[in-house]
Amino acid sequence: MKNLQLDGEKKRIFSGVQPTGNLHLGNYLGAIKNWVNLQNDIFSIFSIVDLHAITVPQEPLKLKSSTHEVAAAIIASGIDIDKSILFNQSLVKEHSELAWILNCVCRIGWLNRMTQFKEKAGKNKENATVGLYGYPVLMAADILLYKSTHVPVGDDQKQHIELARDIASSFNNMFTSDNEEDFFTLPKPQIIGEAKRVMSLRDGTKKMSKSDASDASRINLTDTKEEISNKIKKAKTDPHPLPSTLQELKDRPEAHNLLSIYSSLSDQTLEKVLKEFSGKGFSYFKPKLIDLAVETLNPISLEMRNLLKDTNQIDKVLKNGAQKAREIAEPVLKDIKNLVGFIN
Repeated sequence: MKNLQLDGEKKRIFSGVQPTGNLHLGNYLGAIKNWVNLQNDIFSIFSIVDLHAITVPQEPLKLKSSTHEVAAAIIASGIDIDKSILFNQSLVKEHSELAWILNCVCRIGWLNRMTQFKEKAGKNKENATVGLYGYPVLMAADILLYKSTHVPVGDDQKQHIELARDIASSFNNMFTSDNEEDFFTLPKPQIIGEAKRVMSLRDGTKKMSKSDASDASRINLTDTKEEISNKIKKAKTDPHPLPSTLQELKDRPEAHNLLSIYSSLSDQTLEKVLKEFSGKGFSYFKPKLIDLAVETLNPISLEMRNLLKDTNQIDKVLKNGAQKAREIAEPVLKDIKNLVGFIN
């Protein structure tokens, strides 16, 4: 499998998604759609990060089910498993091994600055697990294990990429001599597309989330044509016609969200979409958005259902992907252990 070996002259991306099930439009536009586009030009490694999932309590059977569902969604969306690598994280032990080594490089002060831990732990910080506190180090290990050059992320994940860069730089300083080339490349965030952060259909100031109590706040990838249509019809709007400039969208979060979704689904700039719908009302715009959303998402939903009829086949895909991933990860970790001073 020579085509999977590391090539320092080429771009390489790693990206992961948690197997929390119930993937929605925000996951598709913010990550999976970009993955599909990137795989044609850049060697791509995609992981269902089940080790990250257990940083908060999980029901074992539900975790397995969610892993299957997420894998089905990724494949149904257009990831080519012959062109890209797809696997679940826990099948590749090198992720955990490297995370421990990087835990001994990362500084407490760096982790204390991570805003997502504060948000997830909330007022219960003393009862949060060590895993939840330290999972950004595992994320850094995920990225650095494959010497990734770029990481497709949403705006809310940029801080974690900065931490991965800090850890990589610190490792290079600690274990690479002055006359040697740095071991790790510093990975760069790659934010693509108009809908970088998809918001709730019920409140344009809140991110679309699977944890929202209202199912009407999101479009799930498993939704039927009728469900997609009804949710967009009932999506919150304002009474004004659609504007012609980005500046006019500034204080109209719901309008901005729906137009951004249309922009991303249609692969057009937001400016071009504004030009098309300027002066129109939502009664004109929403049916157009419904048609586009159904056209894009319904085939994914149907293929997901088909794939989930045989989870053994999904398991086979993930195990094959893990084998390919380990062909890259093993020699990288071996080099790291040599640098640290371990006897291999």
